Amino acid sequence: MKECFIIMPISNNENYDKGHFDRVYNHLIKPACEIAGFKPTRADEIINTNYIAIDIIKRIIKSDMAICDLSSQNPNVLYELGIRQAFNKPVTLIKDKATKRIFDIQGFRDFEYDENLRIDNVECEIESLSELIQNTYESQGTEINSLTTLLSLSPAKLDKNKQISAESELILNTLSVLEKKISNIENSNRHNKISSNVEESQLQIPDNVSEILTRQEILKLKIGDRIFHPKFGEGQILNTELIGSKKQALKGDIQFNVGIKRIILSLIKVRKIL
Repeated sequence: MKECFIIMPISNNENYDKGHFDRVYNHLIKPACEIAGFKPTRADEIINTNYIAIDIIKRIIKSDMAICDLSSQNPNVLYELGIRQAFNKPVTLIKDKATKRIFDIQGFRDFEYDENLRIDNVECEIESLSELIQNTYESQGTEINSLTTLLSLSPAKLDKNKQISAESELILNTLSVLEKKISNIENSNRHNKISSNVEESQLQIPDNVSEILTRQEILKLKIGDRIFHPKFGEGQILNTELIGSKKQALKGDIQFNVGIKRIILSLIKVRKIL
């Protein structure tokens, strides 16, 4: 499976609820990558004996694909995007609707998502983002995807004979550790914000439903099957469609009591009504 490195804010931001970017990653970016046929990797998921900063830079440069979330205009994110563009490697730009476009890169196409991650919007956004990831990867070399190409500059290259000295690795790693400590201090000093989000109440699961279906079991669902959705309750499948580059996800129109909903079934905890 090809790798897609995710460049995005990781620490909490005072303008967003705690854990906001973790939710963006887990509920939007990660499933979109998987449907597009890529294995997503984020900086905080890199567990290695090498120095963290070095590993991140290597992933930025060498990954088959990258996604860069410009939301909140995080300086570290922009720095890592600059490295990716210097090597003229394909990258899909995304941002939430609350963030203004950045002047220097506003000429490049980006994907906007609803920062509230409403369930009735995010499923459509996942599908659209997965298609954009595929298109960006497949069109590399034919479309302008970086300032390097736009300015007709030669992309940077890695010299295999050159290695970073132990002193440089130590400095980079120390800076990474200090940055994390500073971020933790800033977070602890911020005033606690009262979250306006209200957890959705869980629907009572009827006795005549199966255990949560696996991905393979979901792909076998057909028209007429009755399912149980964790938010909308009982529903009947009206039509289905396999989506994604490798047809690894199932989308369908489901008739619920609240009306017809178009849902990517592979992304939710589906149960089948027996």
